Amino acid sequence: MQLANPLTQVPYERLRERTSIKWQRYDADVLPLWVAEMDVDLADPIREALESAIRNGDTGYPGSTPFVESFVDFASARWSWPGLDAASVRPVSGVIPGYTDALLLAAGPGGTVVVTSPVYPPFYSYLREAGLTVVEALLTAEMRLDPETIDAALGAATAAGAPGVAVLLCNPHNPGGTLHTRTELETLSGVAARHGATVVSDEIHAPLVYPGGEFIPYASVDPTGMALHSASKAWNLAAFPGAVLVFGADASAKLDTFKAGAHHWPTHFGAIAQTAAYREGGPWLDAVMAGLDANRKLLGELLATHLPTVGYRIPEATYLAWLDCTALGLGDDPAAVFLERGRVALNSGPTFGTGGAGHVRLNIATRPDLLEEGVRRMASSIS
Repeated sequence: MQLANPLTQVPYERLRERTSIKWQRYDADVLPLWVAEMDVDLADPIREALESAIRNGDTGYPGSTPFVESFVDFASARWSWPGLDAASVRPVSGVIPGYTDALLLAAGPGGTVVVTSPVYPPFYSYLREAGLTVVEALLTAEMRLDPETIDAALGAATAAGAPGVAVLLCNPHNPGGTLHTRTELETLSGVAARHGATVVSDEIHAPLVYPGGEFIPYASVDPTGMALHSASKAWNLAAFPGAVLVFGADASAKLDTFKAGAHHWPTHFGAIAQTAAYREGGPWLDAVMAGLDANRKLLGELLATHLPTVGYRIPEATYLAWLDCTALGLGDDPAAVFLERGRVALNSGPTFGTGGAGHVRLNIATRPDLLEEGVRRMASSIS
């Protein structure tokens, strides 16, 4: 029996009591539909595991929770990933530090990393802070990978004397929810190989795939690649950070180098929470995906009614919608207008890099009535 829709179980008044950044960054009259956080309660197995740890004073150092094994079991059962082995998986403190370390390993200090823009803003900031050069390869108008632009970006970086090159892939893609196909990933692997580049794939949204879609793990296609996974997005566990870094079957030399270095692990509570998610959180995830599926369709209906000139490509994965607002004439940053005039907070398109001007990112992981209110407020901004 499927659980009740988790997206309808938390009243707005209780959401307003939350102290997370989603609910506290803006004034109380602003409806927050921005940062990637779901308006849900914890799945029961996760809550029970954390409550048990607190009752028992189990607040010491991490290391004994079978976090890696739980991920391997989940990934092997849910996706087609032949040969996935716990020996090729390392726990890390989070996805962002994990992919930063992986890219430093792949491209070397001062190396160049190609990102497919528009893309998640920390793909720029954290890499630059780590001393890496970030180069963009623009997605197609359909938000799909363009192998020619990636090839040109890698070639230009190599010709410019970059000490090493890599590609940071977002799979599924944030924003927009594109699921990269096996053929697209195989093509990317070939392009990267021609330039001696390693692909590192951020796969934090992998469990959030809608009916009819298929998530293809990058390392199952390219054995030289690396990938980051975490339960944090699918089970709303940003407060309990942790991730795993997966090395492809032919990336053993990089794995050995990584193991020889010092890296932060997840917190003890992070490992406990995410292990419970992977082991026992499947029914809850199925229920939330049903709710998100309804919301992504509802958003299309609402936009057609209230904002028919806004471009919306229904996401194949994630709970993030990428809206093309250029026809509204609100300038490069429509989110600023929607916030000022409509009191609804969305993510600013230009922060996602080239291709982001005139766009906003909207989080659909909320109550349907709040999603309706958000679109009404957006429409009121242009009336």
